[in-house]
Amino acid sequence: FRTCRSTGEAPIADEQPLLELIASSRHGVLAAVTRAGYPHLTNVLYAWDAEERVARISTTADRVKARALHRDPRAALHVSGPHFWSYAVAECDAESSEVAATPGDAACLELLAMRSDVRGEDEEEAFFAQMIDARRLVLRLRVRRLYGLVLDHPPGG
Repeated sequence: FRTCRSTGEAPIADEQPLLELIASSRHGVLAAVTRAGYPHLTNVLYAWDAEERVARISTTADRVKARALHRDPRAALHVSGPHFWSYAVAECDAESSEVAATPGDAACLELLAMRSDVRGEDEEEAFFAQMIDARRLVLRLRVRRLYGLVLDHPPGG
């Protein structure tokens, strides 16, 4: 088995399995800090940008995660591996886009880039309208530190 840790921005050899685990999924658990100081955990879908080491999450402006990360940008993204004993945690600095406000604005375009199933101008217009109505934005989680455990097989298995 291999335990991996990283403490810097530049990738190190030991963190590669953790980055691969994050890249191989779209499902994670986002942790933010509430106003009262407690962790707020929520299941999320994310789009991974390996070159920038950024996970992008679409959410609405009024969700707890968006409000909490606006107030305190420290976040963690937990990604499960193929079994219980394999996981990666990315400690991140969070930033958010502006709220989608007009068709084709920067927030709408970033949200569109996260979607691979929208094709054609008619679909884009409908997509932009949905994003604006829902007051959607993009949370960008920039990885600062990684840790976790990457095992090919569970212990005893």
